[in-house]
Amino acid sequence: MTELKLLGKVIIRGKIKALTGLHVGGTTTGLKVGGVDLGVITDPEGKPYIPGSSLKGKLRSLLEKAEGLATNENRIWVKEGEVSIHMCDDENCSVCNIFGRSNGKHKKFDYTQFEIKTTTPTRLIVRDANLREESIPDEIKKNIDLEWTEVKWENVIDRMTSAATPRQIERVPQGAEFEFEMIYSILEEDDKDRLVKLFEAMNLLENDYIGGHGSRGYGQIKFEDIKVYWNSKQDYEKGETDTEKKEIINSNFNQPHLIIKSFSEIKGKLK
Repeated sequence: MTELKLLGKVIIRGKIKALTGLHVGGTTTGLKVGGVDLGVITDPEGKPYIPGSSLKGKLRSLLEKAEGLATNENRIWVKEGEVSIHMCDDENCSVCNIFGRSNGKHKKFDYTQFEIKTTTPTRLIVRDANLREESIPDEIKKNIDLEWTEVKWENVIDRMTSAATPRQIERVPQGAEFEFEMIYSILEEDDKDRLVKLFEAMNLLENDYIGGHGSRGYGQIKFEDIKVYWNSKQDYEKGETDTEKKEIINSNFNQPHLIIKSFSEIKGKLK
């Protein structure tokens, strides 16, 4: 097994723009004015946000599918009978190296026992993405139901009787923006090559959805104004890690697909 040693950290910042209404679910809340059947998750100030766990989980899921690892034989149970993810013992697996894997015995999707001996830490930290208040201006607020969100009425149709049951779903309105930050640790030289897989997952997410009810048109997003910074191990030793004083290493390539196309240029700056 390759010895892991911190070589540096890649800091990725930017905006997530909601191209359609966005519903990342919170607890059912009857405390909001009017009440809704399905509410969005909010911070202590009552503003909606995208949890880092939701964003990271979606990126992992999409990368698993893209790498052909979402099949039954490649999954283990995280919560038996309900939640499964890919995890394997391949030291070169991009998914396991980016998102981490734990050693010990696990139950595979077919309920057989599987032991992992090559544990490795996650390289990726995903922060909560907080709402940019200015992205929901007063002219939009006049036309939504709550302070930061809209309420959409839907009908749930019984497939046997065709009976319709109305329900209210709270959504972040189209056009809202969230500020995101991801930290990617380089623990070995191969991690520099694996970094492109993260941008591939981000690109896939733009053609998928985040949150609930995606098949009904919810949750389409776009990553914008991406800025990539590099802090080497020596930068941390010298205390020279203030990104405001650093140049971005992705030049004018500020969207996932552009970064992928120019990745060799970015990788060359990870020294």
